[in-house]
Amino acid sequence: MSERDDGEREFDIKWADAAEHKEPSARARMLAARWKENPPDPAPFRADPDHVARRQRRSGWKSAALVFGCVAALIVLLGYVNFRASY
Repeated sequence: MSERDDGEREFDIKWADAAEHKEPSARARMLAARWKENPPDPAPFRADPDHVARRQRRSGWKSAALVFGCVAALIVLLGYVNFRASY
């Protein structure tokens, strides 16, 4: 029975792929209807990378210094706790 279902499914997929006209998705139809009445403003394909890079990105050495500083502080803290516990 499963072989028959697989064969029917394969036939359906081949039949659908061979169709001349493919219906757009529901989202595409919704946007087309919305944009027919109120078209969107033109926008660039990608945002300006300089604007984003200045505010959100850190340089590599700053990130490395932050990580090493946190690790060093943790080592000092654990050493202090171990030193206090031994007395």
